[in-house]
Amino acid sequence: MPETLDLSKSGLTAIPTDAYQRRGFTHLNLYLNALSAVPPEIGQLASLEVLILANNRLTHLPDEFCNLTHLKTLDLGHNQLADLPQSFAHLTSLSDYLYLHDNRLTALADSLFENFGRLRYLNLGDNPLRQLPASLARLSRLEELRLENTGLASLPEWLGDLAQLDELALRNNKLNALPDSIARLLRLRRLDLRGNAFRDVPPALARLPQLQKLDLRWNNIPSESKVVAELRARGCRVLL
Repeated sequence: MPETLDLSKSGLTAIPTDAYQRRGFTHLNLYLNALSAVPPEIGQLASLEVLILANNRLTHLPDEFCNLTHLKTLDLGHNQLADLPQSFAHLTSLSDYLYLHDNRLTALADSLFENFGRLRYLNLGDNPLRQLPASLARLSRLEELRLENTGLASLPEWLGDLAQLDELALRNNKLNALPDSIARLLRLRRLDLRGNAFRDVPPALARLPQLQKLDLRWNNIPSESKVVAELRARGCRVLL
């Protein structure tokens, strides 16, 4: 059984100093506190495998984050982060979940994800990104990618390199087309395109053999779309 230090929902404005003296635990839960900063001492907790800092008031992370080399899951959702330190790229053990949604990230270093090839889940939603770092193409084991409400007007061709992708969430962006490479996502089962600017269904979607659910609500898709008819005929649930 993993050893957990659960300090969630405790009204904390700072991480208790005695937490750094108990270095054997692998799970640290600081969900829903009032933390505005993470001190450099966080780097002393090198045995951490799961770190939950969601729903705080964090505006930055210390460079000492690079010492958390055993992290498999990191939840930084619902904070106020405007950027990530260069040391973030050293968290190469991240393999399960990385939540960065609902922050203030406007740009990510192009090389940020180069060594995150084991990551299976990534949520970058609700950040004003507008474009994606090229190193996302290196996430060859990614199974779920969430990019809701990020201001994207287009998607790169390397999207098709994410060969293990099972679910792709693109709700509330500015997309009116998809790259042809999306047809290479042979394992994709769920695709959420709600709230974009599509006027027809991209033909490449008809070449996704495993697609089970396609959500196109809040677009301008004609109900007589040929691609919709083809997808429905083979059992895909299409929502218009």
